[in-house]
Amino acid sequence: MLRSLMLLSLLVVLGACQATGPRADFDTTRDFNRYQTWSWAETPVTYAPANDPRLASDLTTQRVEEAVAAQLDVRGLRPAQDAADLKVRASVVLETRRDNVTTHYGGGWGYWGPYWGGPGYSQTRTVDYQVMTLQIDLLDAADGRLVWRGSDSKIVRDRLSPAERSQEMHERAARVLSNYPPNY
Repeated sequence: MLRSLMLLSLLVVLGACQATGPRADFDTTRDFNRYQTWSWAETPVTYAPANDPRLASDLTTQRVEEAVAAQLDVRGLRPAQDAADLKVRASVVLETRRDNVTTHYGGGWGYWGPYWGGPGYSQTRTVDYQVMTLQIDLLDAADGRLVWRGSDSKIVRDRLSPAERSQEMHERAARVLSNYPPNY
């Protein structure tokens, strides 16, 4: 029972860190209705840290590109045959975050033998976890300026199958692009 309560409290704390939701920023002077086509920027997917082989791979790049392309298509943007209206760049950032988790044991009110109240103590420990952020930038192809940026962060789950990794990347890209085109 005690272990279940400890696990539940840890999941609630980590879940609160995870549930920040997607963020977006955009240039309010741009007419987003005129953007109809897109193509990848010169470097379509970047990684931070750049030299981390656990993150940067051809498989991850392929998953990111497929997920972003599918979501752009859902939003009415088509891949350009020649000159595109938008250039698309995605960034994948992996960072370690740290939280302190305190667990309280005992200390409930009630009759405990000859005493009221109860003995209790707390234990605080540090929990490290990985968070991955997917950021998608849309740049105006004519002037090269950033017109829209969206990002979403989520705790990394270990031991996913290739199909699960692909599905998670598609879900992440959908969350990031949920605010495109902007309503202002």
